[in-house]
Amino acid sequence: MVELKNVSKSYGGKVEALKNINLSVGQGEIIGLFGENGAGKTTLMKCILGFLGHKGQILLDGEPIDRKNIDRLSFGTCEFSFFPEMTAAEHAEFYEAHFPKFRRDRFRGLTEFFELPTNRPIKSLSTGQKSQVEVILALCQGAEYIFLDEPFVGHDIFNREDFYKVLLGILEPTETIILSTHLIEEVEGFIDRAVMIHKGEIVGDCSVAEIEENGETLVEYVKKLYGYQPDRVSRSLEIITGEKKD
Repeated sequence: MVELKNVSKSYGGKVEALKNINLSVGQGEIIGLFGENGAGKTTLMKCILGFLGHKGQILLDGEPIDRKNIDRLSFGTCEFSFFPEMTAAEHAEFYEAHFPKFRRDRFRGLTEFFELPTNRPIKSLSTGQKSQVEVILALCQGAEYIFLDEPFVGHDIFNREDFYKVLLGILEPTETIILSTHLIEEVEGFIDRAVMIHKGEIVGDCSVAEIEENGETLVEYVKKLYGYQPDRVSRSLEIITGEKKD
């Protein structure tokens, strides 16, 4: 289990990106992490992975996350973290040398599914293909907790829909996905649990089954928690055009 206890992060001692976050993530969960731009989703992931300093505790099965257990976590980021001159096949060899649990068969199957050219330098690939390489490497590392930060950059809707189905088919019971995305409607049938973050604070944490039992869609639940104002468009247009909108 990954546990966050009173985790806070500020930039420059002024901007509070995270405020006393308490969160537990168990094995086998598929979690959607939602929030507006700047809410703190990426910062939260980077704190868990040790990329950013922070206040509070982050534990993996009761132990601090360090070199002894960091290989149990993997990260696929929309910022791209590969070596651009290397090919996808060379990355697989690099990962296999450093991660004993690297899933070579899964790597082969996913690259074939996406029809990825594995022998071209990654810098020569399209944006969508680069994000596919990023996600595949995170899924094949052999980690138990897989963090995906906006993993569908450049993907068309057909690839995204098929990918959800493939992912559900390959995940093992011990593998956990923490998925940060703005594509709320698309992932509603894929995730088990929704965690909402707003201005650096957790404002909602609920299973999708509970949301549906309450007669709401995931989008409706998220809008309610964030206090979404349906008339904001008409009000803005009135200010811009000087004309009242129905």
